[in-house]
Amino acid sequence: MTTRSSKYVGVFAALVLILVPAPLPAARPQWSASTQPSLADVLEKVTPAVVNIAVRSRASAETNPLYNDPFFRRYFNLPEQQQRLSAGSGVIVDAAKGYILTNHHVVADAGEIAVTLKDRRRFTAELVGSDEATDIALLRIAADKLTALSFGDSGALRVGDSVVAIGNPFGLGQTVTSGIVSALGRGGINLEGYEDFIQTDASINPGNSGGALVTTDGMLVGVNTAIIAPTGGNVGIGFAVPIAMASAVMEQLIEHGQVRRGRIGIAVQDLTPDLAEALGIAESYGAVVGSVETDSPAEQAGLRAGDVIIAVNNRKITGSADLRNRVGLAQVGSEVEIEYLRDRVRRTVTMRVEPDETIAKPGSKSSRLEGAEFQDAAGNVVVSSVEDGSAAARAGLRMGDVIVAANRRPISTVAELETALKNASGTIALDLFRAGSKHVLVIR
Repeated sequence: MTTRSSKYVGVFAALVLILVPAPLPAARPQWSASTQPSLADVLEKVTPAVVNIAVRSRASAETNPLYNDPFFRRYFNLPEQQQRLSAGSGVIVDAAKGYILTNHHVVADAGEIAVTLKDRRRFTAELVGSDEATDIALLRIAADKLTALSFGDSGALRVGDSVVAIGNPFGLGQTVTSGIVSALGRGGINLEGYEDFIQTDASINPGNSGGALVTTDGMLVGVNTAIIAPTGGNVGIGFAVPIAMASAVMEQLIEHGQVRRGRIGIAVQDLTPDLAEALGIAESYGAVVGSVETDSPAEQAGLRAGDVIIAVNNRKITGSADLRNRVGLAQVGSEVEIEYLRDRVRRTVTMRVEPDETIAKPGSKSSRLEGAEFQDAAGNVVVSSVEDGSAAARAGLRMGDVIVAANRRPISTVAELETALKNASGTIALDLFRAGSKHVLVIR
């Protein structure tokens, strides 16, 4: 009996399981764009501030050696120069005045600069000024109903922060890419420049130069400027000039049309762990003063060799390059507060920034050669750079020219050239070599 009842109970249980309806699966939520995390709202506000820049420049034609002969060129009616078109990006930073930040290399050698807004309006831009050392240039357009980006605090960025790069890669039109801050304070891209790059893995491709690097809340923290591209394309290593540096350059370009570098008269080196141990200090950042120039602002303020500078204007510095950037881009005549360590005691001193005469243009004593920079080279003087649209450029001086004489007087150093220019009250005749040929450049 017991066995049969158990048998029937089992059958009944099975029937119950069959007859009881199975629970319905939970309803799946319908997909909606509004439920997904997105930057769309922020980008709608900031993308109108990013512009396309088209540059028409005049570049020297590719030449056969015979083309260097002016009689040959004239006989065969060959053009002196050929037009070159290039494109980049820019970001509007002052809607009322029409100011646009971009890269120096985007507008270098520009004959005509055209700016196209997101709404497809097109304007001819004026070059306010350009600084090769920081790769920053400032343009101005006469337009209304512009959108400008607000400056963020690039000094507050941390590795891992999300950022968005906006530009015009490959001339495709406005494009947005996102990524994170990969590193801060990068240098070594241009050894002669002032560098403190933000490194990001947000795709920055050719044409993005001069575009905006913004935070996820729409604040401008950098100007995209360079990539490492061993294969010719983006590999996730891009660089942007911090907006703190770009804005300091912009202020000087607005006021002076150029950047006037500052100095306090010291030579420094990075604070290494070995140096820190030798000096008996716990700090792992800063710049060690190696020497102090006589009668310099630093000497007058009491700085000495061996002092360790750890902050400028209440912001810590990471090393000698950072200190060079802070002082070099400070307004000449302004005061900077230097915090330093001496005998493991923190001290603070204020000093006035003076113009850096070591990088002043020798030709600036003569307004006719203003805009050119020179350097000594194996007993000759080489033109190391010529600013676009400057007096030197209009006079016909070119980068790479080797000057051997001024007004028939042989020169072998920049100092001798400066003296010759200072003493020349009338016409200046420069004997120089260009592309292997000797020329005489007459400047009136």
